[in-house]
This record gives sequence, structure tokens and C-alpha cells, in this order.
Amino acid sequence: MPKTNFKSVDEYLAAQPAPAQNVLSAVRNTIRKALPAAEEVISYNIPTYKLHGAAVLYFAGWKQHYSLYPVNDRIVAAFKNELSSYKVSKGTIRFPLSQPIPVKLIAGIAKLRAKQMAERQKGKASAPKKR
Repeated sequence: MPKTNFKSVDEYLAAQPAPAQNVLSAVRNTIRKALPAAEEVISYNIPTYKLHGAAVLYFAGWKQHYSLYPVNDRIVAAFKNELSSYKVSKGTIRFPLSQPIPVKLIAGIAKLRAKQMAERQKGKASAPKKR
């Protein structure tokens, strides 16, 4: 895919190879249903979902797979069994384009990421201010 600065997720999806478009659209819809209050933007030139101004989840399409970012140890542990057949490394989960979309897994990851971000925001709000 040629280097482009996407302005919207629709534009990003339209630029993907035809076989990937349906899969990525389904991933998008899954995330949107799991995070209905999230703002959908392009950040780092890929689809991004933000809550309260903070990025919660990103996804990107590649030649043979699509990825979700960021993935931390807590998410890997929470979905250990479901993730066993996917490649997980350095904050990324890779899902082959050729396999069925694990809708429940993606929704669960999105919801857990949102919960983590809410806990993080709450912790920042209650932390004493430095002077």
C-alpha cells in the first residue's frame, strides 16, 4: 500500500486491498459496538479509538494479517486461552486475514482496554498534585 496520510477511517479502509476491506470493516464495527462512546480518529496513520481524549485501541491492516494495538500483559493474561492460536508480540496481536474474525475476543479486548484506561485516568485524577 502506498504511503498516504489518511483523514478518516473510511478513507483508510478504502485504501486497503479488496480482500482485506470486508475483514477490516468487520473489525471496525466490532470495536465500535464494544466502545460506543469512543471517538474514531486516525492516529499514527491507522484507525484509533479514543475515550476521554486518550487512545484506547488501534487496528491496522497488513498483507496477510491485521493487528490490534496496544496489548499489555494484563490483556494477554486475561485472554490467554483465546490468544493461544495468534501471534502476540511487543504490544501487538496479529490475526490472519484468512481466518474467521474472533468478534467476541476483539470486543473483550476493547472493553478491557477501556477499563484499563478508565482506571489509569481515575488514578491520575486522585494522585496528589506536585508543586
